[in-house]
Amino acid sequence: MAETSQDLDAARTFYTRISSVYDALADRDEHRAREIGLALLDARRGERLLEIGFGTGSSLVPLAAAVGGSGRVTGIDISTGMKAVAEQRLQTMNLLAAVDLHVGAAPPLPFDDDAFDGVFSAFTLELFPDDTIPAVLREVRRTLRPGGRLAVVSMALGTDDQRHRRPERMYVWMHHHFPHIVDCRPIDIETWLSTAGFTITRVERLVIWGLPVAACRAVVAA
Repeated sequence: MAETSQDLDAARTFYTRISSVYDALADRDEHRAREIGLALLDARRGERLLEIGFGTGSSLVPLAAAVGGSGRVTGIDISTGMKAVAEQRLQTMNLLAAVDLHVGAAPPLPFDDDAFDGVFSAFTLELFPDDTIPAVLREVRRTLRPGGRLAVVSMALGTDDQRHRRPERMYVWMHHHFPHIVDCRPIDIETWLSTAGFTITRVERLVIWGLPVAACRAVVAA
C-alpha cells in the first residue's frame, strides 16, 4: 500500500514528538549496527555524501569528520524535530557548517543526478511501504555518480529457522496490528537492492532487540 499524505503527516508528527528522547530510546541498541554500516560505506576525504533519514544526527558526525573540509555531507529527514536535534549535535561538534540538512519526504530526492559519491541509510528503508522502496532506490541510483556506493542498515528477514523465533514473530505481529507505533518491519534488503540494479559487495549480519539486522554495501555500475 502506498503512503498517503495522512501517513506522512502521522510519521512526521510521531518522529518530531520523540526526537528529544529518541537517542535514549533506541541509540544504545542501534549504535553498533550503524557503526558497521558506516564502516561499509568507508567515507573518504573530499567526498560528497548523502544520508537518508538522518534522525538525531548520530551518523552525520562521523561522516562529516571523514570527508573533511574539502567534502560535503547532505542529509534528508521527514522530521523538523529530528533536524533540530541533529543541528544541535553538529553545532556542539563544530561540524554544522560542513553539513546541509533538508526536511522532506522521499521519494523523490531533491538533488541532482550524479550528485553524490556515497549514500548512507540506517533503519529507514524498512519504514517505506513495499511499493515505495523501488522508487526510493531508483532515486538513490539517480543521485549516485557511476561507481558510487550505498550502505544500508535495516531490520532483515531471518533464515528459515530464525523466522520461527518468538521476538521476530511478535515484532511482525505488532507491526501488522499497530503500525502507528511499530512502524518498521523486517525486509529482504538484499533482494530489494539486487532488483534495483545494485551490485552487493558485502553483507554483515547481527542481532539487536533479538531481531536479525543486515548491513549491506552495494555499488552502482560504472
